[in-house]
Amino acid sequence: MITRRKFTGISTLAGIGTVAGCTAPVPKTGLKSVSANDIINVGLIGCRSMGGSNLRDFIRNQDVECIALCDVDQDVLDERVKDVFEKTGKKPLVFKDYRKLLDLKEVDVVIIATPDHWHCLPFVDACKAGKDIYVEKPLANSIAECNIMLRAAKKYNRIATVGQQQRSGAEWAKIMGLVKSGTLGDVKRINCWANFDYGAGEPRVPDSATPQSIDYDQWLGPAPFRPFNKNRVHGLWRMNWDYGGGLMTDWGVHLLDMALWAMGDTRQFPGTVVASGGIMRFPGNEIQTPDTLNVVFNYGDWVLSWEHSGGIQTGPWNRNYGVSFVGSKGTIVADRASWEMIPEGKNDKVLAEGIPLQTNKQNEHQAHVRHFLDAVKNRKQPDCTIETGHAAAVTALLGNLAYRTGEILRYDPQKQGFMDSSKANGMMAPVYRSPLVFPLLD
Repeated sequence: MITRRKFTGISTLAGIGTVAGCTAPVPKTGLKSVSANDIINVGLIGCRSMGGSNLRDFIRNQDVECIALCDVDQDVLDERVKDVFEKTGKKPLVFKDYRKLLDLKEVDVVIIATPDHWHCLPFVDACKAGKDIYVEKPLANSIAECNIMLRAAKKYNRIATVGQQQRSGAEWAKIMGLVKSGTLGDVKRINCWANFDYGAGEPRVPDSATPQSIDYDQWLGPAPFRPFNKNRVHGLWRMNWDYGGGLMTDWGVHLLDMALWAMGDTRQFPGTVVASGGIMRFPGNEIQTPDTLNVVFNYGDWVLSWEHSGGIQTGPWNRNYGVSFVGSKGTIVADRASWEMIPEGKNDKVLAEGIPLQTNKQNEHQAHVRHFLDAVKNRKQPDCTIETGHAAAVTALLGNLAYRTGEILRYDPQKQGFMDSSKANGMMAPVYRSPLVFPLLD
């Protein structure tokens, strides 16, 4: 960490970006007042969409300065520089190669908000460079990448968190207390679902020339070469296996994580995983991931189910996404907006006292960012540890692999491989496009 005085000196760096002069910072509406010497200097890799949202919640804190941005789209970079300048009175350095951002010794924390296939390399390199890391969910786009990222964070003793902001939610903590206290009785089933229109992808269009603002080779990174198509970039990449995992990983990590939290061990893995689904509603769209999917994770003494329907905006309990914790005395139904407990009845007897609809008024994302910043300062574990992010991502990825292989999968976390499935073992790790190589630890 450096002081504001040292920060202004960064403007003398030549040839690697642009930065404004020493103007007085615009006051921020941070949650905590700190002295100038407590500044955390942040660099953002991947500036669109959630990258911009993350950055806004970082720089609203008075102890944060954004000193560097990296993106492969110049238009996105220009827009984000403008945002930062309007909020802080300073222009950050800009890059298209994340390695140059990591070379800045002044950067304390890196936010990684790229497409999923670009999480692993900058994360491991950031660990080696001594940076603490806020990485978007899911942790990575493959199980092997999740595993090496977990190892890297531990090896280099970095504070790392994943953007699973429900871990910082006060209402979710109340729900976990009720489940763990036995208020619901025996919980043997947890259901998760997510129905969103964007899960259908977009109607196919021909490949086209790459816009001048985008460095498309950098955007592809370790992924196989494919011609540019506007329906495979800028948010629409999620429905293609080389870059993302569809609704299963995009929303699955958030909701499956709540099930793992409730059952008390975020590092446990299911004994078996089975899936069924397909591209059933939108075969003409630019989509590889299933628009319709059901997955069952069997943990031996409890069952976790997942379902999603792309192109649909309604769902169970009149919620298009959510979690239901089904107990012998009652069921809690929850999403980010609200939750309630519905009591179970038997022989005209109510087995538990119900809880009427509770509204969530907290901004969980702002709290999640603040808790991470505090963890960076006190060198303690954040609300969503790297282990937590790893468990949720691997669980979601298991669901996708069960669908893609069409097999009942049995994953061995100790051996980090599948029992009796050569097909699934062959899909554990991506083949990186040359000259990039799968990251190794020193």
